[in-house]
Amino acid sequence: MNSNKKTTGMKDTKVLLSTLWIIVMLNMIFADILGFMTPGFLEGAKAGPGGVQITQGLLLVFAILLEIPIAMVLLSRVLKYRANRWANIIAGPITIVWVIAGGSTDLHYLFFAAIEVVCMLLIVLFALKWPKQEA
Repeated sequence: MNSNKKTTGMKDTKVLLSTLWIIVMLNMIFADILGFMTPGFLEGAKAGPGGVQITQGLLLVFAILLEIPIAMVLLSRVLKYRANRWANIIAGPITIVWVIAGGSTDLHYLFFAAIEVVCMLLIVLFALKWPKQEA
């Protein structure tokens, strides 16, 4: 395989992974926006999720978890093969757990969460199957 095909294949995988992270991120955003419109959401948010008091520390944890897909859009494009592959393999499951554990049973959320989880499973699958010769 010539080096031009290797470079093209690696760029294609990077673009695919980055694009899937963009889809995940947009679905997360719109799931939250629609969640704000759910009757009683604001009152429940003031009380905290599951009765847990909202603190600056808790909001920081949420911000860090939400930053993962945002950062992966860029990292999927700029990291070299090995770091890129492992970053996607690790970030995917962490974000899947965040989506499932932090979600609601509202139909719109379940719809968005299903799309997010499928995209993240594809991310992990593509990263796992990413051939080394593309490096």
